[in-house]
Amino acid sequence: MSAGNAQRARTAGGRLPFGVHLLAFCLFAMGSAEFLLAGVLPAVADDLRITLSSAGALISAFAAGVVLGGPPLAVLTLHWPRRTTLVTTQAVFAASVAAGLLTDSYVLLLATRFVSGLAYAGFWAVAAVTAISLVTPDRTARASGVVVSGLSLAMIAGGPAGALLSHFTGWRGGFWGVVALTLAGAVMTLLVLPATGAGGEAREAREAREARVASELRTMRRPQLWVVYAVVILTTAAYMISFNYLAAFLTGVTGVPAVWVPPILTLFGVGAFAGLSAGGRIADRLPFHALLIGAIGILAGSVLLALLAPYALAVVPLVLLLGVAGFVLNPALYGRVFSIAAEAPTLAGATTVSAFQFGISLVPALAGLALDAGAGVTSVAWIGAGLAAAAVPAILLDRALASRRSPAPGTGRSVAPAGEHAA
Repeated sequence: MSAGNAQRARTAGGRLPFGVHLLAFCLFAMGSAEFLLAGVLPAVADDLRITLSSAGALISAFAAGVVLGGPPLAVLTLHWPRRTTLVTTQAVFAASVAAGLLTDSYVLLLATRFVSGLAYAGFWAVAAVTAISLVTPDRTARASGVVVSGLSLAMIAGGPAGALLSHFTGWRGGFWGVVALTLAGAVMTLLVLPATGAGGEAREAREAREARVASELRTMRRPQLWVVYAVVILTTAAYMISFNYLAAFLTGVTGVPAVWVPPILTLFGVGAFAGLSAGGRIADRLPFHALLIGAIGILAGSVLLALLAPYALAVVPLVLLLGVAGFVLNPALYGRVFSIAAEAPTLAGATTVSAFQFGISLVPALAGLALDAGAGVTSVAWIGAGLAAAAVPAILLDRALASRRSPAPGTGRSVAPAGEHAA
């Protein structure tokens, strides 16, 4: 009996194996770097003597690495030993983050952010498949959900905790914490996870795998799938534009002391967790209701943030509500993707993660246009409102297309969200 089969046998009917929780920890460590930057963006701009919009491009560089690396690595790593891939991607991620911390060059920092995004995408492409391989078939959804919960924890605790550490140690301090946690995860992965993967597989298995890749590529041609991806991109950019510039918004407009920024970022994460929980409950039965509630909630929350920006008593609860609205639609988005592309779970899932990251990568460009034109930080909330409004027609189009195919449209199986941006 192989190590993987032995572990599955031991955990059948019992608790999930430690390896599943370890993968969640690794994702927490790496994902914290993505959410940490939002809390230290003004400090990065001051230290590197660049504009706030230029500092925002560091967010785009990371997201671009995930966007470009996600789908290709999802296909490529089907042929790689999983444990080796997981350890290698974590090591490359930690090394690229550390290299960026050791330089004062903005260009080099951009490059290291891009490389860390590629490594992050590579880890994502293998982690979910590895978690499923560690459990029995009746527990795959639970295992996937536990792994993805690491990213939720990164938003709720990892990013804000890193931002708080950076407040006292300089903006690099929180990122050094990410490096340490990622390396610890890599070592534990090497010691704990069984050596499973594609090495030594039979010719018939390789041929079947190649046929599956071809089938997934054909499935990805469906136009309705790309309508859903458009919704992912628009809604993600809509709430992340306010989140990524929240530190500058709170300190520069609302007048909140910098030490309170990390706790307020935590509120956004708490709202995101609540939104995921609520969205997961209604996504199977009423997916389009969840999508419309989320998009309209982001629209309303962004408008109120812009209008009530000077008033901390209004802004703080609005940050919480924006987190709820932004993530209540995520389970429904994944449900729609896997309903339309049930025959392409690997590539469709990886492309969904890339769509989320592409939405994030748009944020600095859109915000930069406004800030460089002389608009205040409040303008980012108005941009978010416009993006959310643009998502509504796309959601309605998806609902119309679904109603033509089935009398019970959009009742696809809801699954746990994958980044962020979940993301």
